[in-house]
Amino acid sequence: MEKTLVLIKPDAFKNHHTGDIVKRYEDEGFQLLAMKMMKMTKEVAAKHYAEHIGRPYYAELESFMTSGPIVAMVLAGDNVISRVREINGKTDPKEAAEGTIRKLYAESKGCNAVHASDSPESAAREVHIFFNEAEIFD
Repeated sequence: MEKTLVLIKPDAFKNHHTGDIVKRYEDEGFQLLAMKMMKMTKEVAAKHYAEHIGRPYYAELESFMTSGPIVAMVLAGDNVISRVREINGKTDPKEAAEGTIRKLYAESKGCNAVHASDSPESAAREVHIFFNEAEIFD
């Protein structure tokens, strides 16, 4: 069974969409293996977004992701990585398909409600930035 990391970002949390987003993933049949609310530190942001450090938008991304609480989750299911990314929709909510999480809940391309791992390799790396094995219930 494939696993992925999902983050509910500060904008969606602030706007009280956490429960709706979690319910959407559960309604899709994904198994929730781990979940916690936390405030992302600059150190965690640097680990999670390592490939973006040095890019012109990194400071804004780091500032946004550390601006308020996030909810980190590990979801599991068949083809969960591609299915979650499809459910989330395109990064820019203006381009996201109707009914996707970003179309429903994102504020902008930068404040886009959710993050999801983009590959099995990314998922394996990202899950362990936010959770240790004792926190994952599979």
